[in-house]
Amino acid sequence: MFVVVGRRGEAIMERKKKTTVVLYPGVGVGHLSPMLELAKNLLRHSGGAVDVAVVLVESPFGDPGFAAAVARARSSHTSVSFHVLPTPTPPPPPASGDDDDHHVVELFRYLRATNAPLRDLLRSLLPSPSPSSAAASRPPHAHALVLDMFCAHALDVADELSIPAYFLFASGAAGLAVFLALPGVLPFRDLGDDAILPFAGVPPIKASDLPPGLADDGALCQASLRLAARVPDARGILVNTFEALEPPAVQALRDGLCVHDGRPTPPVYCVGPLVSPGGAAAAAGDDGRHECLRWMDAQPERSVVFLCFGSLGTFPWTQLAEIAAGLESSGERFLWVVRSPPGEQSDDLDELLPAGFMERTKGRGLAVKSWAPQVEVLRHRAAGAFVTHCGWNSTLEGVAAGLPLLCWPLYAEQGLNKVFVVEEMRLGVEMAKDGEGFVSAEEVEKKVRWVMGDSDGARELRERAAAARDKAAEALAEGGTSQAAFVEFIKDLEASSNNV
Repeated sequence: MFVVVGRRGEAIMERKKKTTVVLYPGVGVGHLSPMLELAKNLLRHSGGAVDVAVVLVESPFGDPGFAAAVARARSSHTSVSFHVLPTPTPPPPPASGDDDDHHVVELFRYLRATNAPLRDLLRSLLPSPSPSSAAASRPPHAHALVLDMFCAHALDVADELSIPAYFLFASGAAGLAVFLALPGVLPFRDLGDDAILPFAGVPPIKASDLPPGLADDGALCQASLRLAARVPDARGILVNTFEALEPPAVQALRDGLCVHDGRPTPPVYCVGPLVSPGGAAAAAGDDGRHECLRWMDAQPERSVVFLCFGSLGTFPWTQLAEIAAGLESSGERFLWVVRSPPGEQSDDLDELLPAGFMERTKGRGLAVKSWAPQVEVLRHRAAGAFVTHCGWNSTLEGVAAGLPLLCWPLYAEQGLNKVFVVEEMRLGVEMAKDGEGFVSAEEVEKKVRWVMGDSDGARELRERAAAARDKAAEALAEGGTSQAAFVEFIKDLEASSNNV
């Protein structure tokens, strides 16, 4: 059913009929982006013998940009078919538990409620038992289902329809190693924030680096345990990383050291970095480029610190003021993506930032509202360092661009990613916080000056970042480890096709 493209582009496996791999990323751009990159790589590495369908569902919390995001995805991925599921009505929340209304728990319930419309869609892609004209006009049948980890409940649908199911773990191998082992350590409320939790293949993890909702035996903890327990039921796990970035974690996964109950670990395919090449032109000028890129064109090489904290990363007024003061005092060039504080909506940067800040830093600094084309900024010749919330997509984009990282985790698994980046990969340094999670202007000034400076430590960090960039490119190149992982994954699709 497939043509697998070998190292020199030759077809090493041929079949006549194309089949469809269905990708289900769940909700949120952070989950959609790596799935779209996976789709492009599947099409390329299969020699065009795989059809890819992407199944989308709107966020239960409302997302005014959802329709626009779907439209952009369709226009930029014309070889991929897109299906939007009807919005389900999730089951009512349980009546007990302090964190029952936690948004992640609500999201899990919502995604579980999408099983019914997902089942209907997949049935429409299955081959008809009769050779009717209607069956002949249907799309190629669903051969495999690739799920985001949050969509683990859809394994039940795949089992019911006898469709092989795989996971795409959108974070790295170290994050997967921790996730698989969670049932053996949760809950950890009584251990204290400084307790070191043992995980194979990763550096020492403090309890405080895990999402706080996991400490107690509440709804979030229980939902996470249920998800982790389902992962070994998949046929394989694709991971958005490359082997040279996280060798200890990759080895621990392949040695079967992470699944807490001794069940076999499914095959692990390190297929990253799944990073968009960029090209978005929102807020573009006449030349089709964002204003911030035109500003960067005028800056010296590797001179600009880029600050961006993801689509959900917001700060209170006091923290915005501290960041501004630190940047101003540092004397370094900067590009800062500023979002309104929680519960506020303002498009006026002069209102969001301290009085006179924009004027005093004019020329060496630029603040933009809400969004910038991150991949293009990071790859621009003027980019010198990246202050990031350590979301995994952003982390990989910084690594692929060869930039040192200043790590400022905010929520979810970002505290773990910070540990991996700073302690294991040694590609960044941490922005120190006080006991309330606050970063002072002095800390911003100190770390920005250091990372852009000429000390031995800063030079060595830049050298390691450049080496990681080269290894990322090698992994995706012909004969690289990630390219080989794609070929192995497609071979497994071929092997499973006999049972569909």
